[in-house]
Amino acid sequence: MGKRVIMIIEDDPAISEMLNFNLTKEGYDIILASDADEAVKMIEEKEVDFFIVDIMLPGSMDGFDFIRTVKSNEKFKNAPVLILSAKDDPADKVAGLELGSDDYVTKPFNVRELIARIKSIFRRQQQAMQIKEEGPKKIVAKDLEIDTERYEVLIRGNPVELTPLEFELLTFLAKNEGKVFSRDVLLDKLWGYDYFGDTRTVDVHIRRLRTKIEEDPSNPKYIITVRGKGYKFRDPGKEKLDY
Repeated sequence: MGKRVIMIIEDDPAISEMLNFNLTKEGYDIILASDADEAVKMIEEKEVDFFIVDIMLPGSMDGFDFIRTVKSNEKFKNAPVLILSAKDDPADKVAGLELGSDDYVTKPFNVRELIARIKSIFRRQQQAMQIKEEGPKKIVAKDLEIDTERYEVLIRGNPVELTPLEFELLTFLAKNEGKVFSRDVLLDKLWGYDYFGDTRTVDVHIRRLRTKIEEDPSNPKYIITVRGKGYKFRDPGKEKLDY
């Protein structure tokens, strides 16, 4: 595998150059763009493995617009996105995660921590793609089928497209059917670093996952909320739901 390519969309030259210097030292190839419009043109001819995106950008598109564009592109839909922004409103963080970003870091930030988060996201993506954990290779729960060898999820025989994180989250819960996991434990197991207690990250990804696998996301059959405790996976074909 060649060097990983990271695109940084950031209009502050000092931050761009600092990230360029430090990430290059870590062995990544870096592409810099000062606004989203420039970045969109560049990715037409570039291969990018990871995006670092500022939210407040000059031009016709902000960072959220760029993420929507990337996630709608077949070429980059599974590429991780890390938002880097001075906006620390919880609503902005949730909005970014809802769009499919993997992480949200607020400015000012510690560059070593940022690099650790990038490495964690890459590691999680690789683990999700390879799935070398012990346990069953195929999990079937009523209309839901998870094939960890083929990296496929089917609902009533129809394929469902999940991000690597969504696939890993679903697989982890399904392999531990009936066991309740707190948000903090899920953060530790799946994100792999201290997320400073921002458990909204888990809630947002659970909500996104439910929209893809549940017939009625507001009345889930597979991923169940246990009030005050967290989440668990249930097979509706095995037992009568009592929640």
